[in-house]
Formats: sequence, structure tokens, C-alpha cells
Amino acid sequence: MTSISNEDRRTRLGVRHHLAEPADDVVTVASDLAGLHSSDPATVYLAAWARVEHFSSDDLAKALYEDRTLVRMLGMRRTMFVVTRDGAATMDAAATKALVDRESKRTIRLLEESDITDDGATWLARVAEATMQALGDRGEATAKELSDDVPDLKERIRYGEGTFGMSTRVLFLLATQGRIVRGQPLGTWLSSQYRWTTTESWLGAELPTIDEQTARTDLVGHYLSTFGPATELDVKWWTGWNLGVTRQALADVGAIETETGYVLAEDLDPIDPPGEWVALLPGLDPTAMGWKERDWYFDDHVAELFDRNGNAGPTVWWDGRVVGGWAQRTDGEVVVELLEPVSQAAQAMIEAKAAELTEWLDGVVVTPRFRTPLEKRLRG
Repeated sequence: MTSISNEDRRTRLGVRHHLAEPADDVVTVASDLAGLHSSDPATVYLAAWARVEHFSSDDLAKALYEDRTLVRMLGMRRTMFVVTRDGAATMDAAATKALVDRESKRTIRLLEESDITDDGATWLARVAEATMQALGDRGEATAKELSDDVPDLKERIRYGEGTFGMSTRVLFLLATQGRIVRGQPLGTWLSSQYRWTTTESWLGAELPTIDEQTARTDLVGHYLSTFGPATELDVKWWTGWNLGVTRQALADVGAIETETGYVLAEDLDPIDPPGEWVALLPGLDPTAMGWKERDWYFDDHVAELFDRNGNAGPTVWWDGRVVGGWAQRTDGEVVVELLEPVSQAAQAMIEAKAAELTEWLDGVVVTPRFRTPLEKRLRG
């Protein structure tokens, strides 16, 4: 069996994730990484800052809201991503569409259990179409505005010991169906509230229809081209597929199994290592969250750098390994804590990168959506 060393894996990570060699623009980064995590809106901007030469937040806003070469949508593992337009169609067919039937049935059950209706399917179909009509009339709208137009969206479903509004659920389902997308945020680039619009209006056309198996093959091929070698468990976890679907996609793409995981057939040769590099990556960064089996780049500091649900916090990287974490204090200063020994030269580079990020943020204070023990301790 072919062997690809962990050292070579870290070299691939540095180069292909644009951490050792920055990219020219954020669209390239989003494409090469098969999407940037967007459950925390700040992640997209900080992930781009770490990878794009001379990056400005305006560059990403322009790609998202003016050029619309990037789009924000639900994807693998019910996670929000910012992807290219081509990537959106592939992700929709390979991962998002599979959520529709299950989530619809769940909503119907909750409607009926909450005594809102005896016929959840009919109620949901009617309200969904009314919402689409209201959104079409307005062009774009917030959840509150749509609830004013469609009063049924103000109904609340019982869930556990609390309740949540039907506007959240109906808009989630319409987005999962690919019928609507999130447009511009209501506030700054840190805001997680967006105006909604129809996909056809925002992108100029509905998402192309792609055969599910073809899309899965394309997605796993794209993933392996940047993240390979990746184990079967890595692929299963990252995509959110079951084991059978994962194995079929790996077979369809012709992946080759090595001692450290699967790679594309044309990707067996080592690549030239770059110079030494350092990176400060945000919580939920696509690199930190790119594999399920992380021991080749991440030593035993999970309790410090991940929350209880497995969400990565802000991490400090040195030559392809996580060596610590970082946080931003309330005065805006970015500070680091190293959990692994590094050379004095490496420490100096890390401190310089923290100062660079402090300057770039220019007083904007970012609090990760999913906080970790180390980040809380450093934040003070």
C-alpha cells in the first residue's frame, strides 16, 4: 500500500489550504476549500484574512452581495457554508437535498403536536407557498417582514421545554429546498441575521439540477483534491453521509487508499514543501474542521480548543500543526497561548501574526459563536 507521511500531509495542508502560500482572492479560497464555514458569520471573514493577500472585508462583501460569485447556503452536516455558484449546485444535490424529506416530516409532526393544525402537511405547503409569494412581491425581506405578510409564520412550535417561531422553520425548509437564499446581513459583517430573497432573483436563475450520485462524486473528488489523504471516517464525517454512500462515492471517484487515507489516483506524489509558516485561524475554520481524525495535526488539546459539541475554537498553527489558541480581548488586542513548544523564531512569527490581526480588526471585537475554554480564559 502506498505511504503518504504525516509530514507530507502537513505540507499539502499548508499549500492547498492557502496558509503557506496565500491566494489572490477569496473566490479562489472558497472554491479550493469546497466552501468556507459560515455558521458563525465572522468565520468567513477571518478565514479569508488568513489566506488572501491584502484581504479587505469589502472584498468578501463584494463577492457575496454585488458580484454574487459566492453564495451562503446550508450544506454538509446541516452546516452553513459560503461557496462558489458551481459549488452551491454540487453541494445542494450532494448533501442539502437529502435533508428535505426528513426535516419536512419533523416540522409536520411538531405542528401537529403543538396543536397548530391537525393536518401539518397541508398547513406547511400552504404557508410555504404564501411565504414565497410574499417574498416575490417584496423582492427581499426579513423574517419579521414576512411574518407581517404571512401571519401563520408567527405561530410558535413547542420544542422541549421551550418554543420557536414557525418563520424560522419555514424559511429553513425553503432554503433547504434551494428556493430561497440569504442575502445581505441586517448589520455589520458580524451579523447573523439576513434578508431573504428567492434563489432565482438573487442568482439570476434557479440552481442547476445535478444527478445526486454525480454530485456526490464531484463533491468527494473536490474534497480529496484539497484535504486528501482523508480516511473513510473523515469523508463520512465531513460530508454527513452514511457509510454506504461514502464508500460508493469513493469508489465512483476512483480514490486510492494509502496508509493514511484516500487520495485521488493522480495525487500520489509528494509536493515540494513551502517555507515555514504560521496562521491564526478562527473558530469553525474549514481546515481545523476538515477531518474527523486529527492526530496528525492536532495533539491532545481537544478539551482546550474545542467546545463540548465538537466545534473548533480559534487556533494557532505552525507548519501544519495546531500549537495553541488565540482570542481577542475586549480592548481589541489579539493574544495567543501556546500549548506546544516552538522555537523562538516561530514564537516571534506567531506574535507578529497576532499583532497583524489586531491591526486588521481595527477595534472590531469578535466573539466566537461557539466558545472554548482557552478562548474564554484568554478573553478575560
